[in-house]
Amino acid sequence: MKKLLSKEIRLAASPLSWIFLAATLMTLLPGYPILMGAFFVCFGVFHSFQNAREANDTLYTVLLPVKKTDCVSAKYVFTCFIQLIGFALMAVLTVLRMTALAGAAPYVGNALMNATPLFLAFVLLIYAAFNGIFITGFFKTGYKIGMPFLRFGIATLLLVFVGEALHFFPGLAFFNAPGGERLGLQLGILAIAALIYAAGTLFSCRVAQKRFVRVDL
Repeated sequence: MKKLLSKEIRLAASPLSWIFLAATLMTLLPGYPILMGAFFVCFGVFHSFQNAREANDTLYTVLLPVKKTDCVSAKYVFTCFIQLIGFALMAVLTVLRMTALAGAAPYVGNALMNATPLFLAFVLLIYAAFNGIFITGFFKTGYKIGMPFLRFGIATLLLVFVGEALHFFPGLAFFNAPGGERLGLQLGILAIAALIYAAGTLFSCRVAQKRFVRVDL
C-alpha cells in the first residue's frame, strides 16, 4: 500500500491537485459562498483522476503484482490526504476569522455563510459526497469521469444551498455570528459530520472495491 500511495503522489497525481489547495483561501472571502473552496479542492483531485486516465495509469496499476482492491484503496488514501490538508488549512483560517478578524466590518455585515465550525462541517459533507459519488462512480467503469463528477457537482450545489440558507431560518441566525455562538452545538455538528465523512468514505471505498473487481479492463 505504501508503494502504491507513493506512486499515486509521485506519478499519477496532477500538479493541479496541489495547486487547487490554494482554493482554501476562499475561506477568507466575505460576500462569497466559501463552501465552494471545498468543491475546488475536490476539483483538484478530479484532475488527478483525469490525468491517470489519460496516461492509462489504471491499467498499468492492475498489471502490477497487487490486488485490484488495493488500487482502489490507494486512490482513496490519496484523495483523503489531499482533502484533509485542505480541511486543516480551512480550519486554521476559520479560527483566524473567528478570533483576530471577528470584528472586521466585511465579516460582521456578511450576509453569506461566515467561517464557523458549521462551515467546517459542511466542508466534510462535501468531501464525503465526492468520495461517495464521484470515486465510486469512477470505479464502476475504471475510466468514466464526466457523469460521476456532474452528479457530485449537483450534490455540492445542494449542500452549499442548505449551508447558506440555514442562518436565515428563524432562531438559527447564531450560526452566522462571525465570532461564533453556541459553539458547543456547532462543534457537536462538526463531530457528527466528521463521523459521516469517516464512515461514508470507508463504506464508499468498499463499494468501489466491489465494483472495480467486476470491471474487465
